[in-house]
Amino acid sequence: MKKTVILGVTGGIAAYKAAQLTSDLKKLDLDVHVIMTRNATEFVSPLTFETLSGHRVSVDTFDRNFEYHVQHVSLAKQADVFVIAPATANVIAKLAQGLADDMLTTTFLACSCTKIICPAMNTGMLENPTTQENLRLLKARGMRIVEADSGLLACGDVGKGRLAPLAVIEDEIEQALIKEKPLAGLKVLVTAGPTWEALDPVRYLTNHSSGKMGYAIAKAARNWGAKVTLVHGPTALPALRGVEDQPVTSAQSMAEAVFSRASESDLIIKAAAVADYTPVETASEKIKKTDGEFQLTLKRTQDILKAVGERKRDDQVLCGFAMETEQLLARARTKLASKHADLIVANDLRESGAGFGIDTNRVTVITASGEEMLPLMRKEDLAYELLKRCLAILKEKREK
Repeated sequence: MKKTVILGVTGGIAAYKAAQLTSDLKKLDLDVHVIMTRNATEFVSPLTFETLSGHRVSVDTFDRNFEYHVQHVSLAKQADVFVIAPATANVIAKLAQGLADDMLTTTFLACSCTKIICPAMNTGMLENPTTQENLRLLKARGMRIVEADSGLLACGDVGKGRLAPLAVIEDEIEQALIKEKPLAGLKVLVTAGPTWEALDPVRYLTNHSSGKMGYAIAKAARNWGAKVTLVHGPTALPALRGVEDQPVTSAQSMAEAVFSRASESDLIIKAAAVADYTPVETASEKIKKTDGEFQLTLKRTQDILKAVGERKRDDQVLCGFAMETEQLLARARTKLASKHADLIVANDLRESGAGFGIDTNRVTVITASGEEMLPLMRKEDLAYELLKRCLAILKEKREK
């Protein structure tokens, strides 16, 4: 069953961004109902939100065009999350005092679901002690406040007051929609992305890993209540909110970061594509072109997965990844044994929908008890499936 999000849009210039937010939430297969204040309709037409959401937009508490029912109570009962973006100083003040003089504030007051407030206004209004006190009141009452961003404002001022990036708001909504926290109290260590092995100050050896799978696992673990550390090589992905972010560069620096945290972790999920080889020597100056052949001497990097597997306790779960272009299952099963892992996630680089840099994956999970082929799915969805299996193994270990 689809989750229901009520999106409140108030009368600020950032109201136009709420249209994109509505579209993004619909793409996440959420049922979105939009309520606008009368002032918000001066910035964006209700028709825009009706087209994007597929629902009639509520503005007037006494709109006679709706079917007979108490509209604000009906919407309030449906909602899983109520988010107001943008939230003006005026509406924030009303919410803090429990005023209900239009459809938005009336429905908000009737709702018992998680509530998210995304302020957007002039810097002076935001920093006014009254506004700050109102935000503190709302936060103290259990509402989530997505802090405004800084930058050039519509009024021409530069400062804090811009609506938070939509990705941040969407992330807050996603967290709020997940009620169960099966990983609460657990520590999860995740690695992601490639490593860079320097040849000289200009060049390095690396691979095509984007880090998307590891980031998806870290995000899912955070959403499920775990305390998460993400150790990652260089990626273009934004840092995850609520996750300890540990950037590294080389295989050696990744090994050091993992070893320093492995003993305190309950789940260790090694999704990074760590270089197997690194130059024996790194030139201190840029290597110049020559007319003849150039030979590069490499040495093996430390096998992080194997080292962690040899040291792990009986009450820890270790998950590794295997990407191959041939003999996938045989090599993954060999890896499971040789690395002392509890499960290996195997995928074929050449298979459609799997591999580096894309948003989907198709994997086979290898454990001591067998093999399980999972269907093609988004990496975000696969992350939860893998965490389910890691948690099941952890529970089994701790019940022995």
